[in-house]
Amino acid sequence: MTDKNQDIQVNADELRRLVANKLEGAGLIRKHAEMTADVLVCADERGVYSHGIIQTEHYVKRLQSGSLNKNPNFTFRTLRSGSALLNADGGMGHVASIEAMNHAIEMAPESGIAMVGVEDSSHCGALSYFVLQAANKGLIGLSLVQTDKCVTPFGGVNPFFGTNPIAFGFPCKRNPSVIIDMATSSVSSGKILHAREKNIEIPEGWGLDCDGRPTTDPSQVFGLTPLGGYKGYAIGMAIDVLTGVLLGAQFGPHINSMYGDYEKKRNLAALMIAIDPSTFISTEAFMRQRDAMVDQLHAVPAGPGCDQVLVPGDPELIKESAARKNGVTVIASTYEYLMGSA
Repeated sequence: MTDKNQDIQVNADELRRLVANKLEGAGLIRKHAEMTADVLVCADERGVYSHGIIQTEHYVKRLQSGSLNKNPNFTFRTLRSGSALLNADGGMGHVASIEAMNHAIEMAPESGIAMVGVEDSSHCGALSYFVLQAANKGLIGLSLVQTDKCVTPFGGVNPFFGTNPIAFGFPCKRNPSVIIDMATSSVSSGKILHAREKNIEIPEGWGLDCDGRPTTDPSQVFGLTPLGGYKGYAIGMAIDVLTGVLLGAQFGPHINSMYGDYEKKRNLAALMIAIDPSTFISTEAFMRQRDAMVDQLHAVPAGPGCDQVLVPGDPELIKESAARKNGVTVIASTYEYLMGSA
């Protein structure tokens, strides 16, 4: 009998099919189900399991409760040169973010920098997917999104801001694009969820209990800690300003919870940005310098306990290569759910 907490390896294409089928079974239109499935499986391929297919059951629950629009009408509104607003009509945040970044990519060559705000959206998964869209086109990608309260402000006890992640994508010529994708909390809330699912302890410093004390028990986490103390707290606030406040949405504790109030829409805001390097320097020169930077970082002598200095995104690329060769690592219970036996 398979241990439900055991890790198994599954072909990525099979996972995409299973996830898309599960979402479509909950009423989501097939195109959006397939786009969402690709974002989720890509996260798992890169080892970002907290934002991968483990979230499928959550999305199904929201689709069934009506808080996610199964067939949304996306509408774009041009604001000024290089800026636009996408109304996601309460649909899947993954799809809305893909479409918003695609729109920014289309505008960037003419305007130099293009920004597309996303309103009335929902959870969009790992931001790395969207900045990679831009990097694959030779553009710099930048993505910001707000989340509901789960991070305790520096010096406080009760959560106020969300993990409010930010991601960058920088294209290279010889080397893979450099992707930086990080929460402004010490860890993403999804990693706490993953630890609960696996029934394992979390490192000290990730979370606080209801009294504001550090805990290693994921079931006792009441609030996450901000990355780097007051610095992560400040950046998290800035991202909420650049999304929720700037786009006329809610902020911090006023955002509907992801894992509660399943009948309520999330109404999240995000910002997708594409920058054309040729605005300032030839794209060829930019990529040449990026390659030089990566090569020189890799050549820095490694310190004790390290084999090589890595650049941001290297660990995910290593996991992605292994996943494409050996299959994607999945928790058995999640796979059984996708197969319909859980």
